[in-house]
Amino acid sequence: MNLAEAKALGLAFPTRMRVGRGPGSGNGKTAGKGHGGARSRSGWSSRIGWEGGQMPLYRRLPKRGFNNKNFQKVYTVVNVSDLEAFDVGATVDLTAVLAKGLTSQAKHSKLFKILGDGAITKALTVRVDSITGTARKKIEGAGGTIEIIEKRVMRPKFIAKDGSKRTPGKARIRRGNGKAKFAAGASEGADS
Repeated sequence: MNLAEAKALGLAFPTRMRVGRGPGSGNGKTAGKGHGGARSRSGWSSRIGWEGGQMPLYRRLPKRGFNNKNFQKVYTVVNVSDLEAFDVGATVDLTAVLAKGLTSQAKHSKLFKILGDGAITKALTVRVDSITGTARKKIEGAGGTIEIIEKRVMRPKFIAKDGSKRTPGKARIRRGNGKAKFAAGASEGADS
C-alpha cells in the first residue's frame, strides 16, 4: 500500500508539472513555449480569423450575397421610469431625452422607443416611433398622451420615381439614345 494513495481518499489529482525549473524538471529553459515570439509572452491572444499576418480567409474570399442586417430598425430606447425626469405636461421626444442625458443615441438610429419597465406619475405628451403595450398603459394611466410618429412611406414596388409603372420580370434593353426599352411583350410607361 502506498501512503500517498491512502491520503488521496480515492480522489485522483495528477501531479502538476512545474515548468521552467531547470533542465532537471524535464521542461526547463523555454518551459514548453518555444523560442521567443509573441505566443511565449504573457497576455498574448489572437482575434478570430488571425493567420499570423497572412491575408486571412475572410479577406481572401469575395463578398457575395445580401444581408438584411444593414436595413434592420435600430431604436434608441428608454424605460417609462426614466420619464420621471421631465416636468408635468412636457413633450418628450428623442431630442428631449438626449438633451436630458437619459441615454445615448443608438448607432445609425433616429428612431425612438419606450419600454415599460418602472412606473410613472406625471402626465406627459410622448412622441415616439414605437412603444410597448405596458408602457402605453402606464403613460395613459398617469394622464399622459402618446403620439406615434408616422412611418416613412416607401415608394410602392414596380413604380418608378416619375410615377410610371414597370412590368416585373422583364429585362430592359439599353438603346443607343440612352433610353431603356423593355424586351418584347412588356409594356413601358403608365398602363392605360
